[in-house]
Amino acid sequence: MLLVGRELPSGEADPQVMLGPDQLVNAAEDLLVVHGPNDTARPCGPGRAAPRTVYVNRMRLTRERIVAAAAELIEREGMTAISMRRIAAQLDCAVMSLYNHVPSKDALLDGVAEYVMSGIEVRTEPDADWQDQVRAQARAFRQIARAHPRCTMVVVSRPNNSAAALRPFERALATLAGAGFSGADSVRIVRAFIGYVMGCLLREVGVAPSLAHPDDVASRGGESDPAEFPLLTSLSAELGRRDHDADFEFGLDLLVRAVAELRPAMHS
Repeated sequence: MLLVGRELPSGEADPQVMLGPDQLVNAAEDLLVVHGPNDTARPCGPGRAAPRTVYVNRMRLTRERIVAAAAELIEREGMTAISMRRIAAQLDCAVMSLYNHVPSKDALLDGVAEYVMSGIEVRTEPDADWQDQVRAQARAFRQIARAHPRCTMVVVSRPNNSAAALRPFERALATLAGAGFSGADSVRIVRAFIGYVMGCLLREVGVAPSLAHPDDVASRGGESDPAEFPLLTSLSAELGRRDHDADFEFGLDLLVRAVAELRPAMHS
């Protein structure tokens, strides 16, 4: 018989009946209590082992653990690999146990998006102007996207109304509104920055199943014909250099300048 109990101050266990090996109770320290052979009809004699109880620490199943396992699986194999059965196997629990914490696969993916977006940390000076704030927000989004490239695709490919997912967008819109941009233009500008960050993400790490770098894929195609592609040939050394941080900052500066140029026209 399998029981779960909490440890009493005396060191003894206060067991409770357990329906399955993955069923958990709300206790600070859960113990899996496994009772060995116990036949009360016959007393223990020579050569017969006495009944014994073994206490084994268990890690409780929580929504946070399930979401973290899903994020790990997505980064390793892609979003198409996600299923409740795969997550259960990864956590070594019964599939039905997952539904006590996440009601569906969609809810699980929403949790992954929330997990990613809640990790965004924007660092700006208190007196930073709107352009510096926009730059800081774009850098923060890029940082989390680089840490979770495949999970970030989950974020941008499906709607999510959780507070953690919406908070960075609210902050970006508030920054632009404070700079004097209209609501419609603020939305377009935020979308442009998201598109830019995601484009840089594709350039840096790729999101194909193999996560192969785009430059590596291109290099396997062989050298180009100098007569047909003279500029590509002459700039081959420059094209072969990879400084993604410098490239990102260069493009970010262009985008911020373009948005700043639009601002006077909007209020003229």
